Amino acid sequence: MILTIDIGNTNINLGLFQGDTLQMSVRLATERQRTEDQFAVDFFQLFQMHRIAPAEISGTIISSVVPEITAAVKFAIERLTQKKVLVLSPGVKTGLNILIDNPAQLGADLAAGGVGAAASYPLPAFVVDLGTATKIYAVDEKGFRGCMIAPGVAISLKALTDTSSLLPTISLEPPKKACGTNSIESMQSGVILGTAAMIDGLLDRFTEELGAPKTVLATGGLSAFIAPVCSHEIVYDSHLVLKGLKKIYDKNQ
Repeated sequence: MILTIDIGNTNINLGLFQGDTLQMSVRLATERQRTEDQFAVDFFQLFQMHRIAPAEISGTIISSVVPEITAAVKFAIERLTQKKVLVLSPGVKTGLNILIDNPAQLGADLAAGGVGAAASYPLPAFVVDLGTATKIYAVDEKGFRGCMIAPGVAISLKALTDTSSLLPTISLEPPKKACGTNSIESMQSGVILGTAAMIDGLLDRFTEELGAPKTVLATGGLSAFIAPVCSHEIVYDSHLVLKGLKKIYDKNQ
């Protein structure tokens, strides 16, 4: 079995593959203060809960945008499995041509997501990734073409409530109408529908610059809330990055 780990600013996503089949997926909160030993205990308990012996894991690959905990997670997995861990970084073979000004600057999560999109869906593809940041990136037969990055939904909502004393904390549910008639509905319109409108507008601009895509994908923890209210037809794949990591691991063996 191959373990894939995507370390994001908000969550750590783990996927365990048997062949190309995802057998287990788990999401943990990203806690930067945790030590190597604490991560080892967390992962060991997680494997126990799913009745998986660490010795059954024949290899692991990590993508990370949180460098301060990458080494701790790597050490914890190597300690449990007694096998070296592959960390996605410049120099690791992905099979994806990175067509940006400085390929070394591309986030590991975007590279893995691009590989996942190219491996599983018709190209060209635009990928909407809604996590800590809101990202849209383009992948076609030539490679990874570029992306846009904006503040994420949770960041925007926190900034709004933290700096406005009278605005309440709200749930991420789409409002019944865009023109809200109370504070909660108005905020939901701005956050949910506003993000959806931004995504739709940028997808149109990507199309003007790069041509029409054959596939539009959504991934990331918040995509399930936003993608359904976008006007574009969007395929939701919550495991896109994990699938891409598995493909990259296989390519480097």
